[in-house]
Amino acid sequence: MRNVTYSMGVSLDGYIVGPDGDFAWTDPGDEVFRSFIDEIREVDVHLMGRRLYETMLYWETVDLSTLDDAEREWAALWNPLPKVVFSRTLSAVQGNARLATGSLAEEIARLRAEPGDGDIAIGGAALAAEAAALGLIDEYRARVHPLLVGGGTPFFPRDERRVNLELVDTRTYEGKVLYVRYRVAR
Repeated sequence: MRNVTYSMGVSLDGYIVGPDGDFAWTDPGDEVFRSFIDEIREVDVHLMGRRLYETMLYWETVDLSTLDDAEREWAALWNPLPKVVFSRTLSAVQGNARLATGSLAEEIARLRAEPGDGDIAIGGAALAAEAAALGLIDEYRARVHPLLVGGGTPFFPRDERRVNLELVDTRTYEGKVLYVRYRVAR
């Protein structure tokens, strides 16, 4: 069965976006960006909410000649990747994306039933919180940045549900960003 993964940059105090809506502090250095490229190679489909979809549209429209080699490599992987967007406000999406037609649980069940070895990635805290509450996330992957933002949008849902995790991998990037990968213990 295909794994459902949730991967984002996070502050040491657990937020993906600060209280002011800023997430520029997650701007990756070369090693961190390379880790995202390596990770996306293992993804067959990416699920996301409207805000992340709109943020990631940048890669669909950017002039590739303005990008460095790593950014062009990312765009070459990201743009053809199938995406499923969950939104109550969008009526159409661009690129290799489609609007979700079922609930999150229904979409994940359908995607897991399809042939494929790659991950089903979830992006965006609200969508990931819904998947976590339904027990649908198999792995959490966080790139922990060395700062405290004091509030904002949390990486982990605040649903008071205990989830036991098993450590799969850790790495340190550029001497400051800690990557942790946990599998849900079932």
